[in-house]
Amino acid sequence: MSLRKSRVAVIGVGYLGKFHAEKYSMLPNAELVGVVDIDPEKADEVASALGTTPFADYRDLLDKVDAVSIAVPTVCHYQVAREFLSHGVHILLEKPITSTVEEADELIRIAHEQNVVLQVGHIERFNPAIMALDGVLNGPRFIESIRIAPFKPRGTDVNVVIDLMIHDIDIIQNIVRSPVRQIHSIGAPVFTSEEDIANARIIFENGCVANVTASRISMKSERRMRIFQPDAYITLDFQHKKVAVLRKGDGEMFPGVPNVKIEEKVLEQVDALKEEISSFLESVQSGKTPVVTGEDGKRALEIALLINTKL
Repeated sequence: MSLRKSRVAVIGVGYLGKFHAEKYSMLPNAELVGVVDIDPEKADEVASALGTTPFADYRDLLDKVDAVSIAVPTVCHYQVAREFLSHGVHILLEKPITSTVEEADELIRIAHEQNVVLQVGHIERFNPAIMALDGVLNGPRFIESIRIAPFKPRGTDVNVVIDLMIHDIDIIQNIVRSPVRQIHSIGAPVFTSEEDIANARIIFENGCVANVTASRISMKSERRMRIFQPDAYITLDFQHKKVAVLRKGDGEMFPGVPNVKIEEKVLEQVDALKEEISSFLESVQSGKTPVVTGEDGKRALEIALLINTKL
């Protein structure tokens, strides 16, 4: 039996889109039929390297593909995604899903109407550290996350909340699964006209509190999260793929204070983007719900926009 292949393309082959195209070209169940960019030289360069066809206008591909990754600037997400969804094309849409909640609602509606996959590119969901939480979480009460990185010109069309913090917002809302009751936040622009550093305290209806910090003007890269729950303290290092779970152990270290049992795991280094794209194609070909749905992307955007209103 021959392997089923989906005809795919990447819309926008800048820094991130180029990597999407490379991953598709490696997968046996994908046929990369083209790449699109408004910069003809960039499209030609990527297409030549991967043995595919360059396009300057994404509309030339509407009837030539089964699925696409969309990695254009956020302000263009809605327009480009709407056209592909309306033509029955499955979409992996880079985060954030759209610029507004109303645009996200419309894309979700069209995807359901056309019965196509709308997956949002919250890549940390495919980080082994997150996947190692399966069966460990038990009613978290407090979550602390920090995501910092050196300054890079890309991504500066949006502030640090939409650029970086939204990754942790997505993870946290997926862990807590409760509506937001209250948000306090603060931020400051440093190198750009948008906030380059921000902190948010998110209080959920179920009582859980999350303290979230993001910066794109740091001296180093760091992506960590700590989760406190009634039976354990969990630390996650997304960058180095490490997880530690601390629980009460047998006996006491001294009267009235229990021993601490520590379970540490150094997880296999995986290509998270390749895992994300492979999962997307599996959803396209099997009809199963994607790991990160349009609804997930919308919820993360809603919280991010609420944080922005408090800055």
